[in-house]
Parts: sequence; structure tokens; C-alpha cells
Amino acid sequence: MRARRPMLYLACALMAAFAALTVGRAVAEDKNNEPGLTEVLTDLLHGAEGDDATAGPDRRVPFGREEMQLSFAPLVKQTAPAVVNVYASQTAKVVSPFEGDPFFEQFFGRSQPRAQSSLGSGVLVDPSGIIVTNFHVIKGADEVKVATSDGREFTSKILLKDETLDLAVLKIESDKPFPTVPIGDSDALQVGDLVLAIGNPFGVGQTTTSGIVSALARTHIGISDSGFFIQTDAAINPGNSGGALINMAGQLIGINTAIYSRSGGSIGIGFAIPSNMVHAFVEAAKAGRDFFERPYIGATFDLVTPQIAESLGMDKPYGALVSAVEPNGPSQKAGLKPGDVVLTFNGTALENVDALGYRLATQPIGATAQLGILTKGEQKTVDIVLERAPEGAASTQVVLRGRSPFAGAKVALLSPRLAQRLGMNADLKGVTVVDVDPNSPAADFGFQPGDIVREVNGATIDSAQKLEQAVAQNTRWWRFTVERNGQLLRQVLRY
Repeated sequence: MRARRPMLYLACALMAAFAALTVGRAVAEDKNNEPGLTEVLTDLLHGAEGDDATAGPDRRVPFGREEMQLSFAPLVKQTAPAVVNVYASQTAKVVSPFEGDPFFEQFFGRSQPRAQSSLGSGVLVDPSGIIVTNFHVIKGADEVKVATSDGREFTSKILLKDETLDLAVLKIESDKPFPTVPIGDSDALQVGDLVLAIGNPFGVGQTTTSGIVSALARTHIGISDSGFFIQTDAAINPGNSGGALINMAGQLIGINTAIYSRSGGSIGIGFAIPSNMVHAFVEAAKAGRDFFERPYIGATFDLVTPQIAESLGMDKPYGALVSAVEPNGPSQKAGLKPGDVVLTFNGTALENVDALGYRLATQPIGATAQLGILTKGEQKTVDIVLERAPEGAASTQVVLRGRSPFAGAKVALLSPRLAQRLGMNADLKGVTVVDVDPNSPAADFGFQPGDIVREVNGATIDSAQKLEQAVAQNTRWWRFTVERNGQLLRQVLRY
């Protein structure tokens, strides 16, 4: 046995020399721009085979110790200066139960206003000072201030806001251009892509966390009506709202919006609004819009259930089912009919009905979209013009006066355009509350913009003029029905 050991050592040495020679040749080939050891091993990690093994997207598993020690520092240095802190404040009056009582006011005084504040983040997307943040960060604010990463503080102006999308655009002024983050294409994201989340969690200061894209096109998570979110495991905490989700090219691909958590802290399930929606919203703000207009196609859609998919001969439930088509609208002109299923939008498959709403909202008004539809068991493609929602008779708005619970409310007949402005479904009909004077009986009784008045003292309300006549009655007893968020609220009171 001992005599054989030198022979064994010699064999091992020869094998090591052969391996070194092979590696040397692979490195030499690599220097001559030919596939070397690194590429071969990378292809093996990918599972690629054949002559086209090195082809494909520029994504691969990290290989080697050097690549595992790479840093995000250059990317953070490039993008972090464009992420700002947003401070919103409002003055709320605390009402005392003894308000108006001279005896108690003599000892305790009158109720004093109390300042309330909220903290969030924002992203500079234009060197002129345009900032994107979440609507819930500045909701109800009397003043919104912005602090940049270099310590400067600015009072901002709100250019545009939309509660249904949970987005807001702010504007700050300076004699020098601001650092920005370019808006990327969120449609190019893939599950597993590396991302960075930058914001101001819990007010501790600007913080960067890393993670991956966990999922795309998340819906029904109760954040906003847009129903189309990027999910990431990058740590997002309170205060990160409105902050940036950055890809490895240094582009903004999402606005961090919310987290799923039972404790209030991050558990690795965060959601961001896709950058394509953000880009459309910013363009509307730059154009001076007073609300975010979505293209109108004159149709309503429902979810494709497994039962519906099976009855239509579909292999799985996806797309958006056409439930109704407006006469002389873009959908009718394009040939859509109730019962058809919209499968694709400009060549992109629609996972569900929310995906169609998202795709529409990111398109400019006046553009022509291509829809892939399933009609009578056959698939075909149609072109549809994305029009501006019609105004109808909504331009005639009436302010209700007199002695009634409705006094101080501004009302109008619903139209698709007015419904958009109020954040309501475009297919709703009726007379709605457009605005409420805060110092009026209507405000005291809790009327809100978007309330639809269905009936007053037995009279069906189908026009603003009819409601005006109904509230002019000389009576102290009022019985009315109001629809709010799809629910009918009936009230009987003496006023």
C-alpha cells in the first residue's frame, strides 16, 4: 500500500496540471472574444445548450466571488438625491362637548385648533421641480413642504391629485435645476429582477433597501382603484409611501405605496404603482389638467369567471367580458358587442378586467388601440379610438338653497366626464353632489361629493332641476334616498 502512494500523488499532480492547462486555454479564448470558461459556466447555470447558449437577455446568476461582492453604492449615489421627504400638515379643530356653553367656556375656554401632520416621500422626475408622491401622503393638507437630500426645504404647490390612483404631483421652485430620476418602462419588468426602494421610513432619514420583483399585476389588495401593482420584497415601511422603486439601470419603475403587514412594519410584501401609470399622470399634470382624464371607449366590463371561460370554450379565465356597450360610442363603432371578451390590448395579454382599465389609463386620449377579442367563438383584432369622455349636460350645475338638508350642495346630472372627475364609475346615472359648502346644512348632514340623490319626499330625481324643485318644498319633514359607493342610504328626519 505504501508503495502505491507515490504513484497516486503523481496521478493527482498530472490531473491538476491538465486542469490548469484547460483553464489557461479557456481564459486565452475568452480574451480573443470567443466563448470562454466564464461564459460556459454561466450557460450551464442557465441550463442553456447548443450554439445559441450565450444568446438571450442580459440577466444571469452571479458567478464568482468578485461578482458576489459587487455594491449598489454607485446606483444609490446616482438616484438618491432625487428622492425627497414630504411633510403635509393640516389644522383640525377639536370640538369640545361643552362648546357653546357660556359657563364651561368661562373656565375651560373655547376649543383651539390642533395641527396634524403626516410624513412621506416623493421623487423628483423633472429638473424644474416636479415631484411625484402618493395622494394619501398629502390628503387634506393645508400646507405641503418638501425637504431635499441636501438639506433644503421648500413649500410646494399641488398640481394634480387623484385619490382613486393614490397619486399626486407637487411643484417646487428654485433658480437651479433639481436632480431627477428618469421614468423607466414598468412593462419591461420581470419577476426576479433586482430593485432598490428609497424613502424615509418612520422619519429616521433617507434609507435604501434592496430586493427583487416578487410579482407583477397584483390586483384586489385594497390600496386604490387602479388595481395593478408591482409587488416587491424590498423593505417598505411607514414613511416610504411616495418613495422610489429603482431598477438596476437607475430608472424609476414604481412609486412605493403600501405594505401588507399585521404589525405595521415590513414583512417583505410591499406594493408599488407602476411607472407607466406614473408617467401618464405626470404628463397630465404638466399639461395643466384639473383632473386625470382616462380615455373613454363607451363600454363596461366584467370579470371572466371560470364558468364563463368554460362556456365560451376558453382554456382558462382571462381578459375582460363586455357587459354593456353605449350607443354610438367608440366600442360600438369598433364592433364590440355584449358577450365579447377582450383578450389583448395592443398585443399584451390581459390577465383580468383590472388590467384593461390600467392599460387604458396609460394611453393618451385620441390614440388608436388594437384589441384582440373573442366573439362568437372566433378570435379577431379590432381598432378602437380612445376618445375624451363626453360632457353631456353635466356643465349645468345647480347650487341648492333654502331651508332643507341639501342647502349648500352643488349638484349636476352625471356624465362620463363628470364621473371621471369625481372618481366614479363612468356607467353610473343620476343626479350627483359635485361639491359641498363646508359651512352649510348639507355639510352638517354629511353629504359628500359623489353622492347620488335618488329620491326626495316620494319624488324620483332624474335631473338637477327636479331636485332643486323638490328641496324648495315648505316642509319640516324630509325623507330621501342617497346612493353612496353602491349602497342605498335612506333617511327620515325633521329639519
